[in-house]
Amino acid sequence: MRQKDLDLGRTSVSRLFFEYLFPTLLSMMFSAILNVADGAFVGHGVGSDALAAVNVAAPVFMFATGMGLMLGGGASVLGAVSLSRGENAKAGRLASGAFFATVVTGIVIATAVLTLPRQLCFIFGGSDVLLPYVTDYLRWISLGMLCYGPMVAGMFLIRLDGSPRYAMLTNVIPSILNIALDYLFVYPLQWGIAGAAWATSISAAIGALLATVYFVFFSKNFRLSLPPLGTRHLRKQTFTDICQMSQSGFPALIGDIAISFMLVVGNYMFINVLGEDGVAAFSVACYLTPMIFMFANSIAQSSMPIVSFNYGCGQTERVAKTLRLGISVAVISGVAICALFSFFANGMAAIFLDTSTRAYELACRGLPLFALAFPFLTINIVLIGYLQSVERSKPASVFMTLRGFVFIFAFSQILPPLMGESGLWLTVAAAEVSTLLVIWVSRKVG
Repeated sequence: MRQKDLDLGRTSVSRLFFEYLFPTLLSMMFSAILNVADGAFVGHGVGSDALAAVNVAAPVFMFATGMGLMLGGGASVLGAVSLSRGENAKAGRLASGAFFATVVTGIVIATAVLTLPRQLCFIFGGSDVLLPYVTDYLRWISLGMLCYGPMVAGMFLIRLDGSPRYAMLTNVIPSILNIALDYLFVYPLQWGIAGAAWATSISAAIGALLATVYFVFFSKNFRLSLPPLGTRHLRKQTFTDICQMSQSGFPALIGDIAISFMLVVGNYMFINVLGEDGVAAFSVACYLTPMIFMFANSIAQSSMPIVSFNYGCGQTERVAKTLRLGISVAVISGVAICALFSFFANGMAAIFLDTSTRAYELACRGLPLFALAFPFLTINIVLIGYLQSVERSKPASVFMTLRGFVFIFAFSQILPPLMGESGLWLTVAAAEVSTLLVIWVSRKVG
């Protein structure tokens, strides 16, 4: 649905929210299905060590996605404020700068992946057993590093342009393709873990292409153009734009890196206490966690253009109504997903692991404990997204850092020695609860 049909300043907040939410949520659901399918093909088609290796390699992949979230989210917030004030040229300049900046960062990340696979394996909690799988996976995932940033940033900007359904397609089509290629490369062609990497890279390239096609042929407010770098003034303007976008979207990057940090800390904890089987069990939770993060992000991202536009117009009542609606949906979805994980833990673990293995038994015991984090996670992501939308990126960054780094590390040192295996699984829940308490106290103090 186009911007002319959805007036961010006049259309009812509830209609706007759900018009953005359903395509965004459907897009995220396909990403979640892809995540599950990818893990199932690797776990059953290659083995539990390969599944653990993908988990070890995941932080690099998620950093590339995080750069897209940061630049796309930042450009979306600043672009919405600019559009609300009639500054369309500035909004277009921000969109182009964000898109091309993700291309440059993708090149840097891909270069690091290709030249340092062994070092990255051990930095992210791998072992000699997992090293061959990790290096093989990283070698072929490099194309995905180039494409995921533009695809993710493009989805933010396409939604802001008033086309949430096209934004959905830029994720849904690559997800379906990825699942099909996963099966083809892992089973009939027997390419092993490299096949899973190729499937991801090819589908990411298609997603980036779809986003580019939209900006070239269909966009109403944004047309891609190379950042103006002809004079010192123009280079300074481009640099200033990228810095402002990065500052505004920095909480999103922290959130994505935080998932990587959780993976790394978890890999170290589980391999030290439970060995490679523990990492394989933990990888089941890590394959499923992005699904929850995606649900929370879909709510936050659906709210952001509405909040930012009306914040720029000074319509505080509409801003407050959007926040209340977002929190309500976050609470309901978080509790429902927690219950789903608790009641169907055995079935979820069986998707990824052979039911006769020790890793499967560990995952069945741990998933219900791990799921206790989900209601608090969804609320935290929505609240932090709201702060981003009203240009309060500094407190948003602080809260995201607390939930993703400080509290995760602190509770990883406290809970396992006190509670043993249960403490490993409860670390994330303790971090999310603590973050929500800090946000609440800071709100009361403010």
